[in-house]
Amino acid sequence: MKAKAIVVVDPEIMSGTPCFAGTRVPVRNLLDYLEAGDPLDEFLEQFPTVSRAQAVAFLEQSAAAMLGKIPQAA
Repeated sequence: MKAKAIVVVDPEIMSGTPCFAGTRVPVRNLLDYLEAGDPLDEFLEQFPTVSRAQAVAFLEQSAAAMLGKIPQAA
């Protein structure tokens, strides 16, 4: 999944809060679920506009950024 297709920051959407592309779901919501120990499936059930592919790609990209290995967009 292309990096641009995962998260958008747009002042017109949720006042510029980083959200999953095509949704109004802040990426912070996913992090909050995971930090609370909730499974990814529970997050996806609560926010059906976020696809599993988007959530996984966000987590993979975040992990890569933490390791200094940001993948190049195709």
